[in-house]
Amino acid sequence: MRTPLITREGYNKLKQELDYLWREERPEVTKKVTWAASLGDRSENADYQYNKKRLREIDRRVRYLRKSLEALRIVDYSPQQQGKVFFGAQVEVENDAGEIKSFRIVGYDEIFGRKDYISIDSPMARALLKKEAGDAARVETPAGIATWYINEIHYPDAD
Repeated sequence: MRTPLITREGYNKLKQELDYLWREERPEVTKKVTWAASLGDRSENADYQYNKKRLREIDRRVRYLRKSLEALRIVDYSPQQQGKVFFGAQVEVENDAGEIKSFRIVGYDEIFGRKDYISIDSPMARALLKKEAGDAARVETPAGIATWYINEIHYPDAD
């Protein structure tokens, strides 16, 4: 089960994607399908088949986005979060080997295409929650328990 949280920035991006798909791309593709269908034999018509497939993809994504946007809860930065790791935090951690990782803890729908974001539901994020700079977090991984030390906590929305 995914935690239905999202940053305001993430919510706005999903809303923008929905608006673009519904108001711009879908009407364009619908015109192409109508035009290609008017040419006759649809079984041999690559334009028709491709655009029909694209229309199904758009409709599927639109349904997903509408359902998600309804269910998601926007979490805005609050000054009480300062100094501790909570949803929306940008965290830098380091292990005993000196390996450093930096990422932002966000909602599931925000992590795709981003190497610097992790889901609030990930083992790392769960282990870091409510900790402060200097604290150690024990993270369960498939390879066993890993210990990470918090170097820095920053909230991009606090700037």
